[in-house]
Amino acid sequence: MKRKTAGLASLVLLMSVVSACGNSGGGTTASGTEAGGTTGSADGTVIKIASQSPLSGSSSIQGEAIRLGAQMALEDRSQEFKDLGFTLELVPYDDQGDAKKGVANSEMIGADQAVLGVIGHLNSGVSIPSSVVYEKYNIPMISPASTATEFTDRKLKVANRVVARDDFQGPAAAQYAVNELGAKNIFVIQDKTAYGQGLAEAFRDEAEKLGATVAGYEAITVGEKDFNGVLNIALNKKPDFIFFGGLYAEGGLLVKQAREKGITAPFMGGDALDSSGMVEIAGDDVKDSLYSSVATDITKTEDGKAWADKYKEKFNKNAEGYSVYAYDSMSVMLDAIKSSIDAAGGKIPTREAVRDAVRATKDFKGIATEVAFDDIGDNIYAKVFIYKFEEAAYPGSLVSEVSK
Repeated sequence: MKRKTAGLASLVLLMSVVSACGNSGGGTTASGTEAGGTTGSADGTVIKIASQSPLSGSSSIQGEAIRLGAQMALEDRSQEFKDLGFTLELVPYDDQGDAKKGVANSEMIGADQAVLGVIGHLNSGVSIPSSVVYEKYNIPMISPASTATEFTDRKLKVANRVVARDDFQGPAAAQYAVNELGAKNIFVIQDKTAYGQGLAEAFRDEAEKLGATVAGYEAITVGEKDFNGVLNIALNKKPDFIFFGGLYAEGGLLVKQAREKGITAPFMGGDALDSSGMVEIAGDDVKDSLYSSVATDITKTEDGKAWADKYKEKFNKNAEGYSVYAYDSMSVMLDAIKSSIDAAGGKIPTREAVRDAVRATKDFKGIATEVAFDDIGDNIYAKVFIYKFEEAAYPGSLVSEVSK
């Protein structure tokens, strides 16, 4: 009886220790299994990289693509780090596309000393406030999707992105609309988010500079379903082109409802429409719509198609535009961590060391893009791509590619 009681007491003590090491954020190890927040294992010391993106809500298709792309890169490199004595672990967080949730998650990430980097976010409106928290904790972040100029213009040491900025994407879209399609009387709609408003303003300003008239500039609210009000205004203005700065959930409904009203003007949006969700919502009405994107169609190259096939086999779903950019972002992060381990004599590096190694990236060649960060964290190799939905199928057909 004494031996049994002592054994039970030991078991309770052990469970308490394990529980104390846990992480409420959850996570995924390199093998894809659920994991807590342990700082060590039989395989060596755990290095965590968090991801933050909307895994629920109206942008969850793109958010899940970011998580899966990051996971795939981490798993592809897991053996390499095991050979160095470390176990990689992905800790995915659902920011719900909401700034408050993203910031709250960022505080939890910062408190977990095993986290050395973050891949995310999708939405600029979440990346911007969350990056302030990461700056406090010296945790480097690499966004595969956030395009708002404010994200990097604040010159935080931790904020980096592999994609183009809105002040590149917006003008590129306007140049295509005016110079290639002959748009003269344009109606602009934006969703009042940091991303949507910034993109719409950049498009509007460039279109006017090129000589087009902006007949209307109206705003909607994320989550709305009925756009009769703004579309009635557009109908009265008789535009020959409509541009939307916003997300695919609203973009798909705008296209569908515009066509139902008899508005036949070409419709164009930004990279937030670069999603299969756009087709799911708009259906056949998506035909002939366009979108600018900061993401390339990787299936156009042999290596890219092989990567997309591997992604499909692994996750049983087609890669979205940001899947491969999350993969490249994670690869850059892991390169920085590895070089920091080397500099630390094979030991766990500091967050500051990883932060500085990420920003020092100059010659990375990924699946989707080359990466070299400038002094504020923008990728000098980022491009903008213009796509057209020739039919109700994702992705659209690539019709133009723009480099700086």
